[in-house]
Amino acid sequence: NVKKASQLREKENGEFQTVVADQRATQSILLKALTRLQDFYVKGKGSALVLAQQTPPVQFNKYSNNKGSSPVVGLLEQIIEDSKALEADATKSEYQAQADYEKFVKDSTDLIKQLTDMVTAKTEATAAAKLETANAEEDLGSTNGELESLAAYNADLHGQCDFVLKNFDIRQKARLQEIEAIQAAKGILSGSA
Repeated sequence: NVKKASQLREKENGEFQTVVADQRATQSILLKALTRLQDFYVKGKGSALVLAQQTPPVQFNKYSNNKGSSPVVGLLEQIIEDSKALEADATKSEYQAQADYEKFVKDSTDLIKQLTDMVTAKTEATAAAKLETANAEEDLGSTNGELESLAAYNADLHGQCDFVLKNFDIRQKARLQEIEAIQAAKGILSGSA
């Protein structure tokens, strides 16, 4: 669902923004602290800080400034690098998540378009089939009307022709008798002339 993916993406982006802002704030604060510590050691004031630090109970060696710097400086530098790495990882993850989201939206949009096109095509096919059915029903009605008309004409013809067929033999005999009578009358009239 595109809506849920959008909501999730928005939430992930908000988390990303928070992580990046936190890491940049952390880096800014630590860089300021690191700069001040480095200034402190450069100016030669590092010995006061060394006195304030507690030495580990196991080691009894005299503590030195580690060639002009403190392990605190190294620790701060490591924390800053870790923070930058975390920010870089978060940014990389954000870009990947955004790319995945855009691909999902594009694929979803393409699928929706395909499904919409299929629905449109099927709707058009259904409309065409309904029109064809209506035309076929109209043709059927017209054909049935013609058949009824032909059946009535057939009944009329039977009414006229059945009488002729039924009386054909009788009429033929009567005509033959008339022909014979005419020939006999002709023969009588020919003999008298």
